[in-house]
Amino acid sequence: MIPARATWRLIDTGLRPAAENIAINRAMLEAHQQGQIPHTLRFLRFMPSALVGFHQSVEQELRVDYCAAHGIAIQRRITGGGAIYFDETQIGWELYLDRKTLGTADMQEISRRICELAAAGIRRLGVEAYFRPRNDIEVHGRKISGTGGAFEGDSIMYQGTLLIDFDIEKMLRVLRIPAEKLSDKAIASARERVANLKDLLGAVPERETVITTLTQSFAEGFGVDFERVNDMNAAEQEKFQRALAEIDRPDWVYLIERPLSDAPLIEGVHKAEGGLLRVALTLDLPKGRIKQAWFTGDFFVNPKRMIADLEAALRDSPLDHVRRTVDTFFRDYPVEMLRLRPADFVQAIENAAASMADNDLSVAASERP
Repeated sequence: MIPARATWRLIDTGLRPAAENIAINRAMLEAHQQGQIPHTLRFLRFMPSALVGFHQSVEQELRVDYCAAHGIAIQRRITGGGAIYFDETQIGWELYLDRKTLGTADMQEISRRICELAAAGIRRLGVEAYFRPRNDIEVHGRKISGTGGAFEGDSIMYQGTLLIDFDIEKMLRVLRIPAEKLSDKAIASARERVANLKDLLGAVPERETVITTLTQSFAEGFGVDFERVNDMNAAEQEKFQRALAEIDRPDWVYLIERPLSDAPLIEGVHKAEGGLLRVALTLDLPKGRIKQAWFTGDFFVNPKRMIADLEAALRDSPLDHVRRTVDTFFRDYPVEMLRLRPADFVQAIENAAASMADNDLSVAASERP
């Protein structure tokens, strides 16, 4: 006798303000952990929103004035990670599962399994999407979906975002990044690193088609059926209202306030044999870590995405271990660089750090009686 397939829940919560989407995250994760809802696949969309990770400071991560001027809501996620921008041009998906179903608590293995299923669903739409570690889905080297997850007891919420017709320039202007990254050339380069379904398919796919293909892929991958429901159950609704009352408030959004002086933006230049290399860094001075690095300049590398991958490797890394971080990155990374060496990236960062130290010394000298 063939055992009956398990039935999981499918829900589409539609287009909502950021506060409501974050409150639903908390409600569903808590309800699942407490056994009040079954395993669930949720689809969602955001009204224009800038979100910081739970441990981040709004002032350090976002251009608050730009958000206010363009009607972009600011919110704080219940999960960690970096600042991101959402709007109607993306479709979000979330899975609420438990450790037993996934068979592991290793987040890298969880990411691989879920992202491979999501990529298979995107391929059903007619594009060559594949998982790329640590947690991205790409089409010919261009990112089309970013993902991440968080545990609550034995439950996990794993989230992904599918780019439909995303405007990366708006995202760049929302984030607190160097002005040079907002040049026409830099924006064009950033666009080359992402893929939109509209561009790949020649038209915006029907939302219901996207939901159907992803759902089919998850159903096949986990060996389950999905039952669609129209709304959250009573337990979730109660948790949602309670969470929304806490989250839709400035004291939640600005839960963590850190001065910009603790996260300075510094720049360094290095004239290498392979070209002019510029780096901009935001630092977490109290922790002595690089929050983010951005490389620009006149040089050649292949593949182009190497720069983005190096920037990711440097994110949240110790400032005094830069050489080790860069050497480790290049040790396993196949790349062509025309007369440019890994040591040149280290030198650019060290020049930036030296410029900050020189400036601090100058300020200290000027303040002496």
